[in-house]
Amino acid sequence: MEKSYKKLLENNKQWVADQLAIEPNYFEKLANSQNPEYLWIGCSDSRVPANQITGTSPGDIFVHRNIANMVIHSDMNMLSVLSYAVEVLKVKHVIVCGHYGCGGVLAAMENKQFGLIDNWLRHIKDVYRLHFKELDAITNKKDRADRLVELNVIEQVQDLGKTSIVQNAWKREQPLHIHGWVYDVKDGIIKDLDVNFKGTKDLHSVFHLD
Repeated sequence: MEKSYKKLLENNKQWVADQLAIEPNYFEKLANSQNPEYLWIGCSDSRVPANQITGTSPGDIFVHRNIANMVIHSDMNMLSVLSYAVEVLKVKHVIVCGHYGCGGVLAAMENKQFGLIDNWLRHIKDVYRLHFKELDAITNKKDRADRLVELNVIEQVQDLGKTSIVQNAWKREQPLHIHGWVYDVKDGIIKDLDVNFKGTKDLHSVFHLD
């Protein structure tokens, strides 16, 4: 077991050597600043690494990950990341990316107790409740889970738009678009759900903040 974790340190040294062989000033330039255009809100699942699946490099994407890529209004961790990305880094795009086969979504569809995480999964159950007529009509469990993954992403995009952080950026006429995507682990392809919010007009009026 000790050797398995030390392998990561060995891999790191090799990665550094590989990068320097391609570009001798790689780390010097990377250390100067970061100017990402994108904030990625994704799942913590180890199979969904933002940079690798989008073909981007370190410094290109500011990343926040949690179980089932949730945007919860009381999550100060997520809100702090969002605030820094929007107000300091001035990202132009916020991407919520879920993935088919998400363990958090599958667990939320069950009636089992899992422990502390039940409090987190309840937010996904709320998404199910909002769309239960559509979801209950899907007889195949996998298809129902896949659709809940998509609906969950769509709801998280909505929840981003409801935040004062995003709405204040729109009031400042800061270019900021919110997108909803789903990644398929089976083939590596990202599906654009065509959910693109560009201003408060995309939200129900009850959520507009003066």
